[in-house]
Amino acid sequence: MHSYCMKLLHFFFVTIICLCSVVGRAQSPGPTMKAIVVHKYGGPEVLKYEDTQRPEPKDDQILVRVIAAGVNPVDGMFKVGDPVYAYVSLKNGGGYAEYAVATEGEASPKPKSLTHVEAAAVPVVALTAWQALVDTANLSAGQTVLIHGGSGGVGTFAIQIAKARGAKVIATASTANQDLLKQLGADVAIDYTKQKFEDVAKDVDVVLDSVGKDTLARSYGVVKKGGFIVTLVSRIDQAELDKHGIRGASLSVNPDSSELAEIGKLIDANKIKVVVSQTFPLAEAAKAQEQVATGHTRGKIVLKVADEPK
Repeated sequence: MHSYCMKLLHFFFVTIICLCSVVGRAQSPGPTMKAIVVHKYGGPEVLKYEDTQRPEPKDDQILVRVIAAGVNPVDGMFKVGDPVYAYVSLKNGGGYAEYAVATEGEASPKPKSLTHVEAAAVPVVALTAWQALVDTANLSAGQTVLIHGGSGGVGTFAIQIAKARGAKVIATASTANQDLLKQLGADVAIDYTKQKFEDVAKDVDVVLDSVGKDTLARSYGVVKKGGFIVTLVSRIDQAELDKHGIRGASLSVNPDSSELAEIGKLIDANKIKVVVSQTFPLAEAAKAQEQVATGHTRGKIVLKVADEPK
């Protein structure tokens, strides 16, 4: 299968969305809804805006009305009416629809300070950054982290999570996004189009790689002995780790409602800001997916499914 098709297929299995308004735990059969439906493998052109059956939640699931859904490149107890945000995978029907289902282990209360569109930009990328830096690399105060792709979806959250943990942040981005890196709190901003990051970043404790290929290959040498590399897009090279006396891991994000809650607290405490660069209506999901596939999105793209509740 073509590599792009494989990436799109992977996207459908890790869709992360923002959901609003818990509707309940059961609905009478029969209602329909608008949704993005996929009938075959392929690129963004296979995403079809159609009428389809509304999902019916199982005993361990909640039915939610979707207000907005974050567009991604690969992509506690609640009472009725509670605004939530959640991680929803394809096996549960995905999140590009007017309604979706999620387990309580995938959902968390929506940060009060965010609109639903802003909240839709959070789950997949924020959880990825959190699980990479906190759970996997155990980044701590006083350490230095190099974040590749600091202006992207994961990068914007990674910079802020690292700063919230008291780390020094070195981040890379293109010329147009140097200002954003500084606004997010990066201590050192590197324009990768003009300067090699290894000329600036030396003996760092942690590298977070969302670029792969040559960028990852060049990163092993900038980590101090005993340090850690986390890559989101490639397979870690054990021989390189051994050569430099460092550790590393390839990361796949997992749903975690408790971590979403922790991230929400940081957002409401103004320690994390959410960057949404574009919004598209649900019917234009294919266009949004094409934009994400360029790999040069500033912050996040969001599908606006319904109007913000008043």
